[in-house]
Amino acid sequence: MQACCSPVTGEVMSAEHAASLARTLKALAEPARLRLLSMIAAHEDDEACVCDLTEPLGLSQPTVSHHLKVLVDAGFLTRSKRGTWAYYRLVPESLGQVSALLTEG
Repeated sequence: MQACCSPVTGEVMSAEHAASLARTLKALAEPARLRLLSMIAAHEDDEACVCDLTEPLGLSQPTVSHHLKVLVDAGFLTRSKRGTWAYYRLVPESLGQVSALLTEG
């Protein structure tokens, strides 16, 4: 007799792996952060200044900066400072790594 369904990951996820994945997914589980990732990825040279992100997102600069910091801390973006402005760039492999995390044990 065959089982009705098999685990998606092939094996049970370890507690450490689950905690790591939860931290990563928590950073993405916010509509403004998902929009920021897509806006930066679609921006010329895959890089955007915080000054370019505030108005289209419709949030205050401090709120946008907070969301960007969460995404940097989670490894989705890099940040470089030029004068008084911060520029953000998508880490190329970061979204693929999230996908891989879901299928690893």
